[in-house]
Order: sequence, then structure tokens, then C-alpha cells
Amino acid sequence: MSEIHYRNEVRGSGVDARALKKTLRELLAAVGEPDAAISVTLVNDAAIREINRDHRGKDRPTDVLSFPLEPEPFAQERLLGDIVISLDTARRQAADYDAPLQRELYRLSIHGLLHILGHDHEEPGERAVMEAQERRLAAAIGMPWPYDE
Repeated sequence: MSEIHYRNEVRGSGVDARALKKTLRELLAAVGEPDAAISVTLVNDAAIREINRDHRGKDRPTDVLSFPLEPEPFAQERLLGDIVISLDTARRQAADYDAPLQRELYRLSIHGLLHILGHDHEEPGERAVMEAQERRLAAAIGMPWPYDE
């Protein structure tokens, strides 16, 4: 069974940690990694801005950052990487989609996980492939896709 390393640095966020970890386990199974581990950290815009600046050279907040890890040959668990989500940005985006915050966290988890697995969206062809995978994973967890018109 997959292991979810979870940390919420935002007090009083109202996030259902148990549901988020359960959903991340379902997502790992849906990508063929049911025994892998992943970490997810929830932060505010100031913290994610600092991380974005330090690791990507972009001095602005963003919704989600992903950091894939190289597999350790003798590790006890297969840790795929780290996902960092800004709750401030997630709240704004949830309001834009008229969706609950928890659902936006699931969407950002999908996006972050796909980046960890090597997907990108810089080029139109990559974007189409990644969006198809996002839709597939959203369906796998029974989540409506927020970009449908």
C-alpha cells in the first residue's frame, strides 16, 4: 500500500487530510504505482513564492510545484517525489471554478503527480497529452473536470 507523507503548514485551513491522503493513494494506484510513496505539503502563497523563486527562478506564487526524486536502489520505500500546494492560490482557483477547496486540492494533486511522473505542458503537444492524463485521473477518482465548458 502506498504511503502518503502529509504536512499542512497553514493553520485552520479546513482541509480534510484523511480524504486528501486517500485520494492520493487512489491516484498512485491509477498511475500504476500502488506501492509507491509521495509527499504533499500545503503552504501559503508567501512560502510557495519563495520555493518557486529558489528552485525555478520565478519570483511569484504559483498553485503547485513538483519535485521528482531519483529512485534510491536500496530504499525501503519507493518515494516518487514531493508536491507542494499553495492553499491561498487553491482557494482562489476553487472560487473561480465554483468548486470546493478540497476538489481543487485533488486537481492540483493530479497535476503535481503528473509532473513528478515526467509530464509537462510547455509545448502544445505535451499540453494535450498531460490534459488527457489529468482527465483520466480525475475520472479514476470520480472527480468532475473543472475545465469542461
